[in-house]
Amino acid sequence: RGQCSAQPRRVAEDVPSDGTYDQIKTLLQILLRLTSPLSPDEVFAVLDQAFPKGLTAHTGTRILSGLARKRALETALFALSWHETHKYELNHYHYGAVIDACAKTSMWTKAVQLLCVAMNNQVEPNAIIFNAAISACEKD
Repeated sequence: RGQCSAQPRRVAEDVPSDGTYDQIKTLLQILLRLTSPLSPDEVFAVLDQAFPKGLTAHTGTRILSGLARKRALETALFALSWHETHKYELNHYHYGAVIDACAKTSMWTKAVQLLCVAMNNQVEPNAIIFNAAISACEKD
């Protein structure tokens, strides 16, 4: 990762550290307020501050799904990259959420790429991933 020249957002005081609904909601609001052009360093800084001790797979899925619902594909891709960088075990829910963001933003080529990445990372494709990828391809 390159160095981020922007001041990191202060989220540690703003976000409860227990993975609750309120934490996820607040974190999503902070991530969605990041402005374009968005850098991975900004997303990484927010997630690093919010989860200094790590997070559960379920919390990670909720973050990615929330970004997908808001059609925040670029942020979702950076958040997925953050999970990979921190060596979290990703599953079909994680990839399915980001592929869903691809579908909602009509980015079918990115959806197919993510499907391939998931398979290359030994994530067994299932109905969640395939349905999201098919949905992305239908919307072009």
